[in-house]
Amino acid sequence: MAGSERDGKGGTRSYDAVIVGGSLAGCATAMFLGRAGARVAVVEKSPDPAAFKRICSHFIQASAVPTLERLDLLGPMEAAGAVRPRFHARVPWGWIEAPPERAGRGVNLRRSKLDPMLRERAAATPGVELLLGQTVKEVRRAGAKVIGVVARDREGVETIIEAPLTIGADGRDSAVVGLAGVKEKTYPHGRFAYGGYFEGVALRHTPDASVWMMDPDWAAAFPTDDGLTFCAVMPTKDRLPEFKPDPVAAMLDYFDAAPEAPSLRAATLSDEGVLGKIDMTNRMRTPTAPGLALVGDAALATDPLFGIGCGWAFQTAEWLADSVAPALRGEEELEAGLRRYRRKHGRRLRGHAWMIHDYATGRKLQPPERLIFSAAARDPRVATIFDAFGTRRIGAARMMATGTPLALAVNARYALARRRGRVDAAPSSVDPGRGTEPIDLGSPVGDKGLRVESERAGAGARKAA
Repeated sequence: MAGSERDGKGGTRSYDAVIVGGSLAGCATAMFLGRAGARVAVVEKSPDPAAFKRICSHFIQASAVPTLERLDLLGPMEAAGAVRPRFHARVPWGWIEAPPERAGRGVNLRRSKLDPMLRERAAATPGVELLLGQTVKEVRRAGAKVIGVVARDREGVETIIEAPLTIGADGRDSAVVGLAGVKEKTYPHGRFAYGGYFEGVALRHTPDASVWMMDPDWAAAFPTDDGLTFCAVMPTKDRLPEFKPDPVAAMLDYFDAAPEAPSLRAATLSDEGVLGKIDMTNRMRTPTAPGLALVGDAALATDPLFGIGCGWAFQTAEWLADSVAPALRGEEELEAGLRRYRRKHGRRLRGHAWMIHDYATGRKLQPPERLIFSAAARDPRVATIFDAFGTRRIGAARMMATGTPLALAVNARYALARRRGRVDAAPSSVDPGRGTEPIDLGSPVGDKGLRVESERAGAGARKAA
């Protein structure tokens, strides 16, 4: 492993990896690499070990729960009051609710608790050193390869940090991305967001989370620790004038108008108040370069509407550490590990990102989405597929391959029931016993008993949706 470390401020320090950013992605990466035997420096601009991100829904998708377990974080988070919610989606056709035994369970713990916990555990990991109150001012290079950074403390003292691998974990507005000249693509966002913590919210599905997809507007409620619920709204930008004069009043009105949503008027808003974010431009960067890797929002900062940022921070940290650990042990060239990470990052997230960026424009639901959403509100098998995709446990291709044929059949059956005047019975026209059968999400159909001739099913489904 890499060489020496000089005590005191300034001078030059050498590590196997230097991570810029000491939040979720940065600390998780440090923990994984430290456990693999690497010597890691984490450079964090805040001098306060209890600092935390304030504008965040803090929802961790079910896809990241195995990563939390591997980090030995899930138990401590639950001990700190974390809630393990499933999620329920209210769409124009009703509630989408997967059978509880098949629904993914995420994790909700406020960042005011999670960030300090993670930083403390990273600092206690052998081989990991936290350098708080340090701001990266320069990315050092040897030709085209990044070989470390220059960090400056609040007194102006600079330290050269050398490492064969530099990792940008410094978020959506990454300084590392700018200093290293990493190319990025941006995608416009047609919505804005306001949110805050409320006590005493009477949610229909407590302790589970609820989202309202009102085509094209959106709202959500995430129960969390200490009896609080994070409530958020995300309307299209043409409605911004309604919110700017009095965001709290506008948010209360917004929840009142949402179908089957709780009234927030009897709830108590926390002292933090309602916070907003107007610019949420989606940013996608190439996650690797010679001697450089990006994790979390530094690599892919996408629409917070879907609550994927925190989970992907943990998951990308795991993917990177697993990919480069052999190289940091001297078993292969670093470029081989970076190439492995780049491929996995793209394979796991590119499809999700494409669909999220497209919907983030503020557009209304398109026919394929209406097909899946309407069927998911009518049938527990489609709801299970929707849930697996919504909690990021399967990708877009598998969701479409398994969900579309079944959704066509469900909606065709619904359309037939409606023509026969059995509208009330139509949503439950699928045999409830069969609705709880296991679904093979790797199958192109998902339920052989519902194979129907595609043109007939498609015609009926389009009318039903």
